[in-house]
This record gives sequence, C-alpha cells and structure tokens, in this order.
Amino acid sequence: MGDSDGTGSAGMRTTGVVLAAGAGTRLGLGPKALLPYRGRPLVEAIAGALLAGGCREVVVVLGAGAAQVEAAARLDGCRVLTNPEWASGMGSSFLLGNQAADPTDHLLIALVDQPGLTPESVHRLLSSHRPGRVTAAAYRRRDSNDGGQAALRRGHPLLIDTSLREAVCATVTGDAGARGFLRSHPDLVDEVDCSDQSTGEDVDTPDQLGLLQ
Repeated sequence: MGDSDGTGSAGMRTTGVVLAAGAGTRLGLGPKALLPYRGRPLVEAIAGALLAGGCREVVVVLGAGAAQVEAAARLDGCRVLTNPEWASGMGSSFLLGNQAADPTDHLLIALVDQPGLTPESVHRLLSSHRPGRVTAAAYRRRDSNDGGQAALRRGHPLLIDTSLREAVCATVTGDAGARGFLRSHPDLVDEVDCSDQSTGEDVDTPDQLGLLQ
C-alpha cells in the first residue's frame, strides 16, 4: 500500500513498533496481545497492519506472558523483543523499541490494544508526514450529535520523525510514552483524521471488548 518509489511517503524509512508488553490487568483476560481478533491474536493483527501499511520493518515489544504470546502468534515477519522491565510501564517498552530500530528510520508507535488499526490508517500517516515533525492519527467521536463536527482527539499510531527520536525519548518515563513531549511541543504535531477507519479506542475495560468484533 506504500508508494512504490517512496516519493511522498515515509514508508521506505519507517520502523513500526508495537507496544505489546502489558499484562491486561484491568481486563483480567491475560496479556492483551493474545486477545482474539478476527480469528487470530490481536498482536498479530496489529503487526500485520503496520507491515501492510508501509512500514519497512516492525518491532514487537512483548513483556507479560512473552513466551505464551510468541507460541500463539505468528510474528515471523517481525523482530520480537521481550522487555524484562515491562511492569515499570509502557515507557520502558517505548525506549526498547526505539533502541532496536535503525537510527536513521522514522518511528511509528502503535498500541497492541487498538483493534481498529488498519493498513490504510498507517499508509495515511506515512504519506502525510512532513520532515522534522510528529504525525499523529486523530479521531472524531462517532456517537456525537453534531453532524460529524466533533473535535479531533489525538491518538495512535504516532509517527516520530527520525530527527526527533532522541528528544522524544529523553522525555519518556513510566507509563507516559511520548505524551510529555507532545504536550510541550504542540507546534510540532500534525494530526491526520482517521475517523473513517476507526474510533481509535483502546481495549482497556470489559465494556470495550465489543471493539474486538
């Protein structure tokens, strides 16, 4: 789905990172990476969307139940890492993924618990990216009664320009990921509307399990 010659697209120079280390404690169903989604583990679907959308490589960062996830999910097209410090929060997985990626690549950060992620959304981010900036998927609430004019809400995936990776990582801590950098530098963030593809919601609580349909 990426541009064949790489023109106008970051796809030829982008490593996707799937943050898939959490234990899914609030759900109580084991690691979120293993949630069933359309006949396969969710982590497999998310990694596949990044590859199909144009990322040249995908790094999957596992943690809780890593051996179980590797046994159940087909991730042979990806580089799979295990974060021994996964319990410290998403930040450590973010930093591990960044460290594993080619230093000259842009970095596309995706969450394993976002089942609505499509290759088209990934391709849209890669195609829209501008040098020296962060490109973020954004979504409008579908249940609003404003005729589709609801304000965009920034979400994931998040495409970080190679020139910003070091600065972003310097702000990563605990479970915050890139949030601190984005709040401090809103002028560097471009939001790309992906509402036609997904609500952008994460599966965090039992009442959100319907997103896996």
